[in-house]
Amino acid sequence: MKNFIVTTIRKPDSVTENFAEEISFKLGGKFVGREDFSFDALKKIHGVENILLVKKNSLSIMTAQGELFFHPNTAHLRIKNLRCGEGDRLIDALKISAGSKVLDCTLGLGSDAIVESFIAGVAGKVVALEVNPLIAEIVRHGMKNFSEDSPHILEAMRRVEVINADCKDFLQICVDNSFDVVYFDPMFRRPIKKSSGINPIRPLADTRPLTEKIILEARRVAKFRVVMKEHSGSSEFERLGFKIAAGGKYSSVSFGVIELDAKNFLC
Repeated sequence: MKNFIVTTIRKPDSVTENFAEEISFKLGGKFVGREDFSFDALKKIHGVENILLVKKNSLSIMTAQGELFFHPNTAHLRIKNLRCGEGDRLIDALKISAGSKVLDCTLGLGSDAIVESFIAGVAGKVVALEVNPLIAEIVRHGMKNFSEDSPHILEAMRRVEVINADCKDFLQICVDNSFDVVYFDPMFRRPIKKSSGINPIRPLADTRPLTEKIILEARRVAKFRVVMKEHSGSSEFERLGFKIAAGGKYSSVSFGVIELDAKNFLC
């Protein structure tokens, strides 16, 4: 991915500018001094669609649909509810507990991975994959440096291992039954437009549909189950062999589950 540049806020200090140059080198992008240019001007001058913006303590991406930045978002409320004994539809579908090993194949902005990590705890493991290097970088940096939340949420996000990789390639190098659960949250075939909070991610999102081969690999890698989140009523569940999990009768999203026998994953 080369359709981006890296720049800073106006009048950055030397630490911020040096970090921006390091990030540009790491991602294979071009660092551009901000000077007094607007983002629209920089995009036009350099012929790019996206700008990775380095601030003093955070990273964000200026996309065609707004500024994309890391924030725990719904994870905060969901973990609060879990601590109060309430349920969570994703956790109910994953059926994970303390010590579980989860491969989250679609990191996005990381809310699901944080909740998974909270449940898996210090004895568990959450590996989260993100195919887009810009998204992976801002979420990895955010999870490592975000500090405006409660200790148990911060500890959960710090434990998430973010990897910039295509799930298709990553699954192929995993050994059999190496994770308890493999989870997918692909971009919906029919986007929920009212979800304006995620609109800035849409220009960067991987819109490729999951394939039967990817699901077959996930079945090999998962010990107990493969879970997919999709739009309620989506034909993807049937196409890929998922059974709809109970719950969320009036929700716009559903979770599909493939139950596995760890000793015979193709059954």
